[in-house]
Amino acid sequence: MPERTESESRKLLRRLRDVLAVPGKGQDRLDSITHLIADSMGTEVCSIYLFRDPETLELCATEGLKKEAVHQTRMKLGEGLVGRVARSGVPVNTADAPGEKGFRYMPETGEEIFSSFLGVPIQRVGEKLGVLVVQSKEARGFSEDEVYAVEVVAMVLAEMTELGAFIGDDGAMKALHRQPVMFRGTQGQEGAAEGRVWLHEPRVVVTNPVADDPLTEIDRIRAAVGELRVSIDDLLGAEELDKDQKQVLEAYRMFAHSRGWLRRMEEDIMRGLSAEAAVEKEQSAARTRMEQVPDAYLRERLHDLDDLSNRLLRILTGQGKDTGAEMPENPVLVARNIGPAELLEYGRKLRGVVLQEGSVGSHAAIVARALAIPLVIHADRITAEALNGDQILVDGDQGIVHLRPEETVARAFRDKIAMQAEAQKRYASLRGLPAEDTAGTCIRLDMNAGLMADLPSLESSGAAGVGLFRTELQFLIRNKMPKRAELASLYTRVMDAAQGQRVVFRTLDIGSDKVLTYMKPNDEPNPAMGWRAIRVGLDKPGVLRMQVQALIRAAAGRPLSIMFPFVAEHAEFAEARSHVLRELHRERSLGHVAPERLEIGAMCETPSLAFAPRAFFELADFISVGGNDLKQFFFAADRENERVRRRYDTLNLSFLGFLEGIVARAAETGTPLSFCGEDAGRPVEAVALAALGFRTLSMRPASIGPVKALIRRVNLAEAKAVIDTARANGAETARPRPAGLAGAADWLIPGGEGRASGGAAPAPPGYLDRVEGAKAGPDVICPEISPPEANA
Repeated sequence: MPERTESESRKLLRRLRDVLAVPGKGQDRLDSITHLIADSMGTEVCSIYLFRDPETLELCATEGLKKEAVHQTRMKLGEGLVGRVARSGVPVNTADAPGEKGFRYMPETGEEIFSSFLGVPIQRVGEKLGVLVVQSKEARGFSEDEVYAVEVVAMVLAEMTELGAFIGDDGAMKALHRQPVMFRGTQGQEGAAEGRVWLHEPRVVVTNPVADDPLTEIDRIRAAVGELRVSIDDLLGAEELDKDQKQVLEAYRMFAHSRGWLRRMEEDIMRGLSAEAAVEKEQSAARTRMEQVPDAYLRERLHDLDDLSNRLLRILTGQGKDTGAEMPENPVLVARNIGPAELLEYGRKLRGVVLQEGSVGSHAAIVARALAIPLVIHADRITAEALNGDQILVDGDQGIVHLRPEETVARAFRDKIAMQAEAQKRYASLRGLPAEDTAGTCIRLDMNAGLMADLPSLESSGAAGVGLFRTELQFLIRNKMPKRAELASLYTRVMDAAQGQRVVFRTLDIGSDKVLTYMKPNDEPNPAMGWRAIRVGLDKPGVLRMQVQALIRAAAGRPLSIMFPFVAEHAEFAEARSHVLRELHRERSLGHVAPERLEIGAMCETPSLAFAPRAFFELADFISVGGNDLKQFFFAADRENERVRRRYDTLNLSFLGFLEGIVARAAETGTPLSFCGEDAGRPVEAVALAALGFRTLSMRPASIGPVKALIRRVNLAEAKAVIDTARANGAETARPRPAGLAGAADWLIPGGEGRASGGAAPAPPGYLDRVEGAKAGPDVICPEISPPEANA
């Protein structure tokens, strides 16, 4: 690049910095900046558009367009050329703007006389803040150097916007990180909590986007990259790393040693940016590319580069993860994503968790359920908006997060929490009573568990036993395979804590969304239907045998129940069962005490197993229907896919008929049958399952009270008659939809009180009114009794 261009670019940034250094109002600064840029670029127009809300851009300052259009001209994301830049994050450079596809003429601006158009995004580390536009009457395309210069200026504007340099009274110029914001995400774990934000990775703040001495900044960036490379080399030299962990760090080292990466940042510095701003500019570009790359592998590599940029920024700024800030009294963890071990380190001190990414079946979600803390996932952009200490409300029932809420919302939310607490008190009064319907039919209610921390819930929840103990969590939270002695010790403590109540241990259920970092990854096009669970156990029998040995030794003569996950055919179960019997014989020969009674069962999570030969039902000591997986395969609807999973209702009569067939086949052979999954913990769905003939339901501990309360108020035979009548009438679902109620379940409750069953009260007025204008209703306080789209 010619020295003249570099000098002009630096000169523009210095002039920009001088304007920003002058005390004044945000509007005055923006007006001065648009005048400065138009003058420096030799264009008739310079305009700055900022986001008024996530979907709306507002003209906040202009040089060359009509002044009366400022704060009046607005456009939606994707609308016109400005909206296109904002949506894509990619510049638009055209000599004939009116002839460009998607052009929208805004008559109040008087822009019809300007032909050339250059728009670049104002963005910071992937967070889009607005659009910077220059226009001229002359029909010409802007040069590569001119485009670059405007991009660099936009980068500085983004940093200064983040630092509050353009605060004004108008909506688009209100101070960042101070306004109430609502995030609509996805339910990860039910519950409601109020607290203060605790960021898992605090934001890096760049206060010096413009450099005085480029050569000094280049020395800084080279020294920081050198330190980064050494740190990665040191990590690679650690003896405890396995092959797969080294492969990840090798990818980091490849990027850290990339000459192109460093060269691009040095070019940015020569154009006038500081070392920190150059890193963020390259990071923003990487995130923009990430959004446009369809290939998952390449996206993951760009994600590596993103993480590497964060490491480099922390070296340059000295802002490590430990900022010295004290964790607030009622912390709500906010993170892009988090691993199970890291979440367990925080433990029960957390009031809730909000993730920008994640999935309903992720390790973090499993741990959050085990810790019984509300979790919301897919809260887009929350890590960019939240600051440590911000007030936050987490509604895991609705998948909604309120950041810095208005007092009216906070007050109604507290009413909801109070009502839930009151309902829990009423449920506690039922703890010692059986889950018996009005006709005397008794349903066994078990709890699901996966951590030692779950076991105290056996007594407090009133559960009859543990219908599912997830053994994979102890594998997921480690960076290497646990030893047999470690597992035996854990399983012993679990049985001791159960105090003689039945515990069903599910063997290792990995694969799909549960991947062990120390096992070689398998790139599968559809991992949910790939190499997972019992398939891994049968292909790697050493792990299965080791786990069975640990369970037999932990039982130490007590009854033992072992269950295999994701069995698809009779032969798989027979082979897995034979492994258990061989290990039992081996343990006896070694002098270990055999279990007093050994039960070997299977989870029915695939439709194929429902049609297995009679011999399977005769061989299995018990069968547990795994409702979460079975439903997704029955409806061919990925439960991780928000677009499709909400379409299908558990009370769909086709699905209920399918379940009824499983109940009938188990009854023929006298095989004990249970239902395990999220639907077992939703009172209306639980009543329907019990009406079909399931006499054991297994759920999270917090659901036992509401389910028991409802079962004790209904007649299961009458509920079954309602299902049969709906089927005879050709209905698609057993869940009627009276006018004004989405998915009400009044048919199940005496007196038509279905929406507020189980002791729950109506929602506090005003809460849902504050959430996207929705009509307040009892679902707010009784999430277990909810419309089908929330239950699918």
